[in-house]
Amino acid sequence: ASTSHVVRAATADDATDDGKMVVAVTGATGFVGKALVERLLADGHEVRVLTRNAISARLALPNAALNGAKFYSWDTMKGKIEWYEAVRGCTGVVNLAGAPISSPWNAEYKKTLVKSRIVTTKRVVDAINALPVDERPTLVSSSAVGFYGTSKAAAGFSEKGKPGKDFLAKLCVDWEKEAARCESTTTVVRTGVVLEKNGGALAKILPVFQLYGGGPLGSGKQFVSWIHRDDLVELFVRALVEPKKYAGVVNGTAPVPTTMDGLCEAVAAATDRPNWLPVPGLALKVLLGEGATVVLDGQKVLPTRTQELGFEFKYEKVEEALEAIVAK
Repeated sequence: ASTSHVVRAATADDATDDGKMVVAVTGATGFVGKALVERLLADGHEVRVLTRNAISARLALPNAALNGAKFYSWDTMKGKIEWYEAVRGCTGVVNLAGAPISSPWNAEYKKTLVKSRIVTTKRVVDAINALPVDERPTLVSSSAVGFYGTSKAAAGFSEKGKPGKDFLAKLCVDWEKEAARCESTTTVVRTGVVLEKNGGALAKILPVFQLYGGGPLGSGKQFVSWIHRDDLVELFVRALVEPKKYAGVVNGTAPVPTTMDGLCEAVAAATDRPNWLPVPGLALKVLLGEGATVVLDGQKVLPTRTQELGFEFKYEKVEEALEAIVAK
């Protein structure tokens, strides 16, 4: 499905003469969402948080609430859906919602992984499409490098790569199809393993190293297509500011992918801890169920189009990223 419907849509310049944007965000309380909301508010933009529960979202984002972010619920006591009114007047919408991939999978959780992404994206797209054509905000919707399926191919996947056939690949295909229904300028960002201290993969790996017990997960040879959270947030911002330029698919991964061995070596070097205790694949399968595939079987993904568009990564190599993260 094409993700680059280009209909006349609002852009950052439509908001005010000074380039101020009005941006609605789903998944705002998540690991990436929190950082994006902080960045948008710091840059002087208006943020509208689209959430299931406005009270719990306010508690999760106290600084955003203090700094003027507005909160809109889907499930309200009166049964009134506030997302439709929230999207009106926005220049852009960023769709980040989805249950964490890194939690243990079973049949029930796999349904949650699908529903949390597909249903939220459908709601966002329906809200945008319900507006008159010249009032529709642009959409920046998250997807994942899981789109390409797990692979040992050393050549790597550009944005033109075909989808894989496993559970996550099918999930990403369906997720992107839902975003492609949007009748406004749309960017899909296929995100890699997001690195920063207080969440995502490193929240699980860093404490192990700091206890002197770190080591690669599984064989260590599997590819890890990663991105520093600051670079991913910047990519979302660029897509909001220049929607026509970024319309279509871009890979949200650093230019130099690594392997699990390379990631663990970088963590060991940055934390000044040994990298000596490999975690066997069997143990991960017991802990994570089918979700172990995310860390045991990677894929090499390259930000080919992202760089062709002129996007500049602050952190190109995993060693630089880990040094910056651990130094904080």
